[in-house]
Amino acid sequence: MPASPKQMTLNLPDVDLSVFEWGAPGGQQVLLVHATGFHARCWDQVVAGLPEDWHIFAVDMRGHGRSGNVPPYSWPQFGNDLLQVCAMLDLQDAIGVGHSMGGHCVVHACGHQAKHFKHLVLVDPVILSPEAFKNSTKHQFDSVAEHPVARRRSHFATVADMHSRYAERAPYVTWDPQVFTDYCEYGLLPSANQGLELACPPEVEASVYMAEFDENIYPLISTISTPVVVLRANPRDETSQEMDFSASPTWPELAHQFQHGQDVLLPELTHFIAMQDPGLVVDFIKAGAAAN
Repeated sequence: MPASPKQMTLNLPDVDLSVFEWGAPGGQQVLLVHATGFHARCWDQVVAGLPEDWHIFAVDMRGHGRSGNVPPYSWPQFGNDLLQVCAMLDLQDAIGVGHSMGGHCVVHACGHQAKHFKHLVLVDPVILSPEAFKNSTKHQFDSVAEHPVARRRSHFATVADMHSRYAERAPYVTWDPQVFTDYCEYGLLPSANQGLELACPPEVEASVYMAEFDENIYPLISTISTPVVVLRANPRDETSQEMDFSASPTWPELAHQFQHGQDVLLPELTHFIAMQDPGLVVDFIKAGAAAN
């Protein structure tokens, strides 16, 4: 697959979304949807492992990457945005692949318009237990400004500056080195002042985390007949901190809530499965394409 994708802009009614495209019409379609705080080009190493004659799209969700920073940053809104993306790209029988929040969005889109997908690969999609939605008191933070993510460093002199700052820190030290390089290189944009700034502003990322209980997606899940595979790390224990992604926040029984769901436990990996082992994700995408 060519290393350099084509970039297009989709004009939704209230926001412009950036989409990257590899391949050409006629091949197996794949839609790749990133996690909170990430961007479309985090999928580059997955794309590199897919057949050259496939037609692949990776989207920057609103508030991320090169898409517009336009609220609301709610999970139902992200799902509805993705539905519009699917229609505008004319997806038919695509493999839908979503990591973390992106997995939630792919489920939303498939639940509303199943014709777009023939198979879903959900990479630790942070869909919590039904009880978590029923009993949620929202977040422990009263405002976005109080969320720890809102206080993360957002400006860097160069891409190398960001790379050197985080390369030896968790979780990045566990990632495939080229995925981490892609994360840094395409995760920064020119700052209005000087240097570079995060393409997903920290306050936007914090807003997304605080909105995670906005949509109980379980009524939709039960209607989905599309085959689904859920990749997940070991579940978090009860003492885990909210932002601890060394383990999985996904409900271990999630796959069994789909009509045709497969659960794949990957105890050697963390929530960042696609960043640690992009080749593994490639294998599951290919398997989904080959299935009847």
